[in-house]
Parts: sequence; structure tokens; C-alpha cells
Amino acid sequence: MRFSQDIDTSQHFVRGYGPGWIKINEQEIRRSLIVTPERLIVDWPPQAFADLEGAHFEAIAQLEPEIVVLGTGDRQRFPHPRLTQSLLARGVGVEVMDTAAACRTYNIVMLEGRRVAAALLLMFD
Repeated sequence: MRFSQDIDTSQHFVRGYGPGWIKINEQEIRRSLIVTPERLIVDWPPQAFADLEGAHFEAIAQLEPEIVVLGTGDRQRFPHPRLTQSLLARGVGVEVMDTAAACRTYNIVMLEGRRVAAALLLMFD
């Protein structure tokens, strides 16, 4: 799916996505990533849902978001609560959904001006 809305090009916006890829602004990415309006981290280590560890969520917490949108691949799957503890202890909201829905949700929340981070898994397992 591709998006065609005029936005502030100084911010990271999901312009399109499909199986195994996400386009952030003009960059097509084919591995798991974290995106915020100000930062794009294309080397987020977990490549599949089964790879998620507490340290991966601690890395997200260091970005100081108010809300995290976790895209879990081709379907919604909830991580064990111990994995998201570092976020919840800081009062960060965590929304879990499939990656396509996470892309759409990130754009909406980002355009609202909120401090959002989307952690997006691309490999489907």
C-alpha cells in the first residue's frame, strides 16, 4: 500500500509498505526497524517475533516515546509482559498490532504531533 499525503519532509513518514518492505520517506527498508518522527533506526536486531527480547524494548525506551506501536508481522501477536516492562515502568503506552496496521497507526499518531515510536518487524513467521 502507498500513501499520498503531503507532509513535513523533515519528519519520518511511512510512505508505503508490503510483504517484506517498508518505505520511509524515500528509503525502502527490508529489515526490522524503529521509526520516530525524528529518527530512523534500520538495524533493530529482532527480525521475527520469536527473536524479541527485553533488551530490544529497552532500546525503544531510550528514545523516550510516549507511545510505542509494535508491528508484529503479518498478524497481531502479543509479546510476554516481561518484555515490555521497561516501557510500561516509564509510563509508555504500548499498542500491538500487525505491521500493516502499525504503519498506518504510526502515521496518524505522528501527524498528531505525539512522541511516537514504531517498532516494525518485517519477517513473517
